[in-house]
This record gives sequence, structure tokens and C-alpha cells, in this order.
Amino acid sequence: MSHESRLARELRTLLHSRRVAALGTLDAADPAQPFVSMVPYAVWSGGGALVVHLSGLAAHTGNLQAQPRASLLVMAADVAGEPVHALQRVTLDVLAHTPERGSADWQAARSTYLDRFPEAEPMTELGDFRFVLLQPQGARQVAGFGAARSVDAQELRAALAA
Repeated sequence: MSHESRLARELRTLLHSRRVAALGTLDAADPAQPFVSMVPYAVWSGGGALVVHLSGLAAHTGNLQAQPRASLLVMAADVAGEPVHALQRVTLDVLAHTPERGSADWQAARSTYLDRFPEAEPMTELGDFRFVLLQPQGARQVAGFGAARSVDAQELRAALAA
């Protein structure tokens, strides 16, 4: 059994324990304009990706179609009385991919997402919604005040697989 560092363990715990993230995309009409939105996500352990379920009507969906590179911020919950500057967080550089409806990746994404959000099942039947796989390319982890580091894609895949 290999040793897992404290920072690697905290990264894995953070990614698997949170349910929502801030998704940063570039505006499709004005690529110089950033756009941030909230997205629920699930961890696809076997696929080394995060799964989001997006409406075709949402601005971030069009933005990802125009530019599949994006950023995703996952952050620990704020605790009353604790310093906010020490909140654990990770900003992932991701590449978005939309699997074809009915494909093996689509089925896996759907299953992964519904395992975490069973109440979303009716939305998966709506024609304007799609699953998007966010494949991490790298990240910046802050595990508390003064504990920051860069994380490569291989370590991110390992954190998602756990």
C-alpha cells in the first residue's frame, strides 16, 4: 500500500465531499469576458472526470461549446468563527467534453450523476440537457493558510479514483 500525503488526502476528501462548484468559462460572444456560475457535480471515479448536467439554455453550456477549456473551483464550507482565509479549496483547469447521448460515456456519466443526485432523474430525459465531462488537466490546491501547491493531472485522476 502506497503512502498518501496529507495534502493528497485532503484533496481527495474535498473533491468527493462537496456537491457544488463554481464553474468559470469564457463568454462565447466576448471571449475576453469571464463568466462564473454554480454547478452541482459528481465524481466519475472510473473515468477520471467530474460530471455536470447542463441545460442547453444556460450561458455556461454555450460558453463551453465555444471554448471547452474552463476552470472549476471546489471549496470547503465556511464555518462560523473560523478564518475564511484558511478555507480548503482547489481550482481545477478542466477540459469539457460532451459525450453523445446513449454512448457508453453518456451512460456512465448519467449513472454517476444520478448516484449523487437521484432527484435529477426526470431532468435527464429533457432534450435540452446534456452531461458534460470535466477532465482535469491540472490544479492549484490551497489546503489552509500557507499550504498551497500545484497538482498535476495524474495526481488529480488518482484523487478522483479513490
